Amino acid sequence: MGKKALVTGASRGIGAEIARMLAEEGYDLYLVCRKSGDKIEKIKNDLMSQYKISCETFLYDVSDFTQVESLCEKVKEVDVLINNAAISYVGLLTDMSVCEWHQTIGTNLNSIFYLSKCLVPGMVQRKSGKIINISSVWGCVGASMEVAYSASKGGVNSFTKALAKELAPSNIQVNAIAFGVIDTEMNACFTDEEKAALTEEIPADRMGTVQEAARMVRQVLNAPSYFTGQVITMDGGWI
Repeated sequence: MGKKALVTGASRGIGAEIARMLAEEGYDLYLVCRKSGDKIEKIKNDLMSQYKISCETFLYDVSDFTQVESLCEKVKEVDVLINNAAISYVGLLTDMSVCEWHQTIGTNLNSIFYLSKCLVPGMVQRKSGKIINISSVWGCVGASMEVAYSASKGGVNSFTKALAKELAPSNIQVNAIAFGVIDTEMNACFTDEEKAALTEEIPADRMGTVQEAARMVRQVLNAPSYFTGQVITMDGGWI
């Protein structure tokens, strides 16, 4: 029986590329997104055709525990959990509504708790599993105009370190990757001038690619079992 991996936020960007990488590695996939049904179905069909793996797709809002419970009743168990789903709010804290705050924290941080709560028991029972949380450098240093996003990713980093200690005796590795600026649709909110200003601050003099992000995930996925509780930064030398 093949190994199974679940990826959230899998319909685009880093998540879609991680799904492709896992298919290359021979994983059967559960791909989850909130509303991009057509996109995720195309990804599913492409991966099944090219890599001859099985793939199921689900439209669920992972910020909602009831929906996560429903998802996990269908999935039941996985060998690898990639918590990638995330949203961002760019603007002054004083302009942010309470609803927008809760949406950001719910998608970026609460979802990781919900999925871990549902799927970790099976990993513990099997004494095997890997959890990789997709984080951000803003969770390490904070970003002006992105307070909620920074707070959520800082929470992801601490969650990762703490859960890794809790699960290490069960041979389950928990790590996070704190990416810098990756060229994805999430950055569409920035103007060309703002993107250029961001790039000028990066020693590598460019944004990262989703392919590079997925390769980094592959390296963490295939790291020795002693490698756990780490928040790895990949940001072109920015921090």
